[in-house]
Amino acid sequence: MSGAKNCPETPRQKMIGMMYLVLTAMLALNVSSEILNGFTMVDNSLHKTIESSELRNKSLYADFQDLFDKNPAKVREWLEKAKTVKKKSDDLYKFIENFKVQIVRLADKKEANDSAYVKQINAKDNMDKAAQYGIAERHGKELKKQIEEYRSFLVDLSANNPSKQKMYQSIFATGKTKDGKQWDEALFEGMPLSAVITILTKYQSDIRSSEAEIIQYLKSQTDALDFRVNKITAVVVPNTPYVLRGEKYSAQIVLAAVDSTKKPDYYVNGQQVRNGLYEVMANKLGIISYSGQIKLQGNDGNVMVRPFKSSYTVGEPAATLSNEDLNVVYRGIDNKFSISVPGVASEDVTIRVIGGSYRKEGGKFLIQPSRNEDINIEVWAKVDGKQKKMGGGAYRVKLLPDPKAFIQPNDAGAKPIRGGFMSPSALRSSSLIASYGKDELIKAKFRVISFTMLAKGFSPVQVGGSRLNAAFLDKLIKGDILMINNIKAEGPDLIPRDLGSIAIQL
Repeated sequence: MSGAKNCPETPRQKMIGMMYLVLTAMLALNVSSEILNGFTMVDNSLHKTIESSELRNKSLYADFQDLFDKNPAKVREWLEKAKTVKKKSDDLYKFIENFKVQIVRLADKKEANDSAYVKQINAKDNMDKAAQYGIAERHGKELKKQIEEYRSFLVDLSANNPSKQKMYQSIFATGKTKDGKQWDEALFEGMPLSAVITILTKYQSDIRSSEAEIIQYLKSQTDALDFRVNKITAVVVPNTPYVLRGEKYSAQIVLAAVDSTKKPDYYVNGQQVRNGLYEVMANKLGIISYSGQIKLQGNDGNVMVRPFKSSYTVGEPAATLSNEDLNVVYRGIDNKFSISVPGVASEDVTIRVIGGSYRKEGGKFLIQPSRNEDINIEVWAKVDGKQKKMGGGAYRVKLLPDPKAFIQPNDAGAKPIRGGFMSPSALRSSSLIASYGKDELIKAKFRVISFTMLAKGFSPVQVGGSRLNAAFLDKLIKGDILMINNIKAEGPDLIPRDLGSIAIQL
């Protein structure tokens, strides 16, 4: 099928519009009241235009129903929208018709007719009743709201056709006039009844014409996707970019039919991509989601838009190496593990520690054994919404190795020493520390809890803590040798350790 063309404005509609403008201008110039009878001619023409539009619309709805009967699956969506258009158009049309009747009844009273044709109005030149009903009684506010809702409805239906959107916004404009008047004030205030009724009839005519326009547009959408294709290719679309051993791999194999003479526009995350090729540097780890649109002009000139979403997973390049003889963890400290599962985001990876505990910080797993025998670490991952075991291993638990004892001078930047020469004053401000030194392979904090100070000619002094006994140092002179024996230290595992002795010559 080919798309239906938009209905152009007929010569009759152009004539009516011109007459409407001329008569409105004459009103603005305060022409005599006899001229207002010209609105009768305009109103009559508008009613004839409405009758023609209604006949055309009836034919359009019948064609639409026939298309549905032949191909329900293809036409159903658009026919449902067309039915909604008919209901909303009828509702607004009837609302305006009742609006006109109520104004005429105020003016003509018992002589009023049930239908509001200007030719049937007696008080054509009445300047008060339209303002009374529309402004004083605030019915004009409701009319404005109804028109705005109808306009928004038509604009939303024409989302892929900016020219139609602009047309509906113009036809049903309800903004302030150039002189700053509100829409309802400009329509009803100081206007003769015949002019107001004619303008309202013009709105009814616009409703029927717009109804025809939008129904034509919706009808054209039923074949907007019927493209001529000249190239068919096979495409394999996997359900996931990763598959794990033991899991099912699935992919949809389809035929892609394209028209190489029409090139769509591709957009990803708001940016246009050339020839539909989306390339981006994978600098961020984890699951990366993206979305976009494909835009293609249809046979009716309207732009078809099709959204899409997808994702991919980024992981670190990695190789797994394991020295099984040195699979150990230490008690009392956080043993840092980097654990990942290819194709699974970091946040979807967790572990279970049998014989210990863990916490996760900065993407790393910090594991603390709670027993001296082996512990087991199991790795679990969330795949397709389910927790699955991905592997694991056993690790031997060992006590922390003994650190070394050092004297730490109090001077800024001074390095710890294990013996040698020191001045009495430097010793007085120094303390004992215990650490693995510059060659440490394991990070663990130790503290000195006690030691013994010895020197020739003096009784030994037992010291608790890490500070040297100042009173004992005061007895020593240059050349004396200070022995620090039985140095005891305690680590994070709370096990006391004997760190031997340090000799210092003053």
